[in-house]
Amino acid sequence: MEVSGKIKMLGESKNVGSGSFLKRELVVTTDEQYPQHILVEFVQDKCDLLNNYQVGDAVKVSINLRGREWVDPQGVTKYFNAIQGWRVEKLGAAAPAPAAPMPAAETFAPAENFKEEEHDDLPF
Repeated sequence: MEVSGKIKMLGESKNVGSGSFLKRELVVTTDEQYPQHILVEFVQDKCDLLNNYQVGDAVKVSINLRGREWVDPQGVTKYFNAIQGWRVEKLGAAAPAPAAPMPAAETFAPAENFKEEEHDDLPF
């Protein structure tokens, strides 16, 4: 899956839990009639993918949806979802190469041996 838009927020890498788990957050604002602010988490070595980006960049982020179940001490089951990013690409970074210009009409020599009175057998 992918989400596209502009970077609204780019967090710093943080150690969470016991300190050995690295996490970095990115918020992408979609470009649609009702823009959405999508929080995407990058974990472990994927955090470094965000180093070359800044707020305002137009990006396409490849994501995975993650879900987990947790039972609290009272025995109540709860469910959590996360959006994890695994690739980021800049949008609109490279403009397409211009096509080779067509030769101007002046560069073609006019026919010199053309005679209107010559007729052929063609039906058109």
